[in-house]
Amino acid sequence: MNQAIQDFITGKRMAVVGVSRKGDKFGNVAFVELAARGYRVFAVHPEAREIGGAACYPNLAALRGQVDGVLVVVPSQPAVAVLREAAAAGVKNVWLQAGAESPEGLALARELGLSLVAGKCVLMYAPPVRGFHAWHRAFAKLLGRL
Repeated sequence: MNQAIQDFITGKRMAVVGVSRKGDKFGNVAFVELAARGYRVFAVHPEAREIGGAACYPNLAALRGQVDGVLVVVPSQPAVAVLREAAAAGVKNVWLQAGAESPEGLALARELGLSLVAGKCVLMYAPPVRGFHAWHRAFAKLLGRL
């Protein structure tokens, strides 16, 4: 496991950017699952005050000093802005869930000095890994892709 992944999953307070008012989106699934795994999670949504009973924060600046990492579950173009926002808020550990990465975002993360994980599923790494993700992780390990 690379250092950026280890640094991210070791932190216990995470912001999830991309929690949606539609409960079936991956941001919502990750938010609930990370909370079930013992992480303290904070929902970030630019307009919603609450989603599924959880308070929402309008941006990462509102969480300054409260999170160890940011899980980004938005399309690649808005993700670039989230990278800038994370750096400005002093958050160094960022995970771009598959679909949030882009060449521009990867270059910007390097420029900003962020510890970045991109294109991987956080639920395959955040312990305890279980269910479908445990099977997927074992398969990835077998193929040398973990």
